[in-house]
Amino acid sequence: QVQLVESGGGLVQAGGSLRLSCATSTLTFNNYAMGWFRQAPGKEREFVAGISRSGDSTYYADSVKGRLTISRDNAKTTVYLQANNLKSEDTARYYCAASTWAGYPKRERDYEYWGQGTQVTVLS
Repeated sequence: QVQLVESGGGLVQAGGSLRLSCATSTLTFNNYAMGWFRQAPGKEREFVAGISRSGDSTYYADSVKGRLTISRDNAKTTVYLQANNLKSEDTARYYCAASTWAGYPKRERDYEYWGQGTQVTVLS
């Protein structure tokens, strides 16, 4: 059974930073592109950032460009999301996901495996 486990969420003041992690020991990590999504209360889940299998390519939603950075460590089978200059509108539950799709997957249906999420709350 594939498991993705997120951590690093919490409460932070507006303008602050958090580093989210997503680790797995049950996935052939190098075979998957990885992504981060988020879901705010009353809203649909939305794509935030994605990274290729090698880590050479990254892509972002326009709303987070310049503030959030995705990275991965294939040796540690972990993907990260560094979130800086957080805003109240970044408050959401953040999920990591794994995809075998080629290209730059951004749709939920492009991703086969999901974690349970970690909550980020930004206090204004």
